[in-house]
Amino acid sequence: MLLLPSLLLLLPYCSAVEVKRPRGVSLSNHHFYDESKPFTCLDGSATIPFDQVNDDYCDCKDGSDEPGTAACPNGSFHCANAGYKPLYIPSSRVNDGVCDCCDGTDEYNSGIVCENTCKEKGRKERETLQQMAEVTREGFRLKKILIEDWKKAREEKQKKLVELQEGKKSLEDQVDTLRMVKEEAEKPEKEAKEQHRKLWEEQQAASKAQKEQERAASAFQELDDNVDGMVSLTELQTHPELDTDGDMALSEGEAQALLGGDSQADATAFYDRVWAAIRDKYRSEVLPTEPPAPTADLTEPKEEQPPPVPSPPLEEVEEEEEEAEEEEEEEEEEAEAEVQGEQPKERLPPQVPPQPASPTEEDKMPPYDEETQALIDAAQEARDKFEEAEKSLREMEESIRNLEQEISFDFGPNGEFAYLYSQCYELTTNEYVYRLCPFKLVSQKPKHGGSPTSLGTWGSWAGPEHDKFSAMKYEQGTGCWQGPNRSTTVRLLCGKETVVTSTTEPSRCEYLMELTTPAACPEPPPEPPADGDHDEL
Repeated sequence: MLLLPSLLLLLPYCSAVEVKRPRGVSLSNHHFYDESKPFTCLDGSATIPFDQVNDDYCDCKDGSDEPGTAACPNGSFHCANAGYKPLYIPSSRVNDGVCDCCDGTDEYNSGIVCENTCKEKGRKERETLQQMAEVTREGFRLKKILIEDWKKAREEKQKKLVELQEGKKSLEDQVDTLRMVKEEAEKPEKEAKEQHRKLWEEQQAASKAQKEQERAASAFQELDDNVDGMVSLTELQTHPELDTDGDMALSEGEAQALLGGDSQADATAFYDRVWAAIRDKYRSEVLPTEPPAPTADLTEPKEEQPPPVPSPPLEEVEEEEEEAEEEEEEEEEEAEAEVQGEQPKERLPPQVPPQPASPTEEDKMPPYDEETQALIDAAQEARDKFEEAEKSLREMEESIRNLEQEISFDFGPNGEFAYLYSQCYELTTNEYVYRLCPFKLVSQKPKHGGSPTSLGTWGSWAGPEHDKFSAMKYEQGTGCWQGPNRSTTVRLLCGKETVVTSTTEPSRCEYLMELTTPAACPEPPPEPPADGDHDEL
């Protein structure tokens, strides 16, 4: 890019001085071709009389004796192209019927008339160079603004960093103080909660023991058939489910073993010695009724047979038969109505029995008393304040890390690329939307929906040694199928605007992206004074 203004200045002077020399010889080589001396091949392979130069016979191995003919397969023909750029073409193209030189000098003996287009090409070239020079000048002007903006922004960020680092110390002290307050508030809270739970567990244990004793007392009453206040071997044997050897019968020996070797046990002995051995197997003789009656007696006499159900009178039987017939007729009418397209009478859904109360309700710990709840509330308030301060400290530490990273980042020789740090740019093609977030990542997403694919994350500056900041490298993207991880090289080109101009995949899983930016514009040489137009030369 530095050569553009220079080329622009030199272009009108191309071939301005005409020096006599053989056809096809460049101005820089004319001194090798002196008509007054024998010609020595440029590779030194032979010396020939000068009249054998351009005689359409190849004498030199390097073809230097035939610069203006097609005699030598390895020769070169020089197009002077006055008004445009000089050009070398292979000698094989001389007089081949195709105009290769814009001045037409390559077709001097083919019978083809070539129009001299050098002046028009030179004009277009100058226009292009002028446009590029204008882009360079404007881009460099914007680049200087970017450099100044980064200097100011960097100073502000450094100042902000100092403020955050000072504030961090104060916030750390605040967090330490609030942690101590929290811990002090949690001690009485913990003690009060443990006391509350201990009391509740004791109440639960007492309630359970009372229920167990009541169950044992109920079982004792059921087993005491003769109501003599004692449970005997015979009475115990009426419950075969208490069998211990698996023969589905409780023998006298087994019953005596359950009674602790005695032949009978009173209520106290039954609870202390017998109940623990039979409680898991014992089945109560009292069956719950549906629905349970609140006033029902919990025990019933043993082996009591239900009273016989009396037969209904004949008239009731006839009435029931008539009702059954009427129900059958109604069902047949409904079926016919469905066949004829009529809607049958809507039937009520079956009754769902009410769900019994959860058995764990009574196992739930009761609410805390006012004093305990006050301690819990105070501890929770201390926790909230501590967690809020701790969160603020984490956020401040994150801000400090981000600022330190941004301030120390290599944004170019003068920080001209810093403005790209927080930006993202997109390019939409027929199939994909490519997204470049400089110094962070490159991604590719299907145009019509789908998940993005990583084409790499920031790696390093990747330009050549003399121009390090002309390219970026993004590495370790999403892996290709049976291939390497995707990667992207971003070429930075001079432009007045920051735009992703192209994205290609020159090699499998290796992408090339071009980004125009003022930050890539070099400093142009000073503009020459306007001395008038030299096109006439």
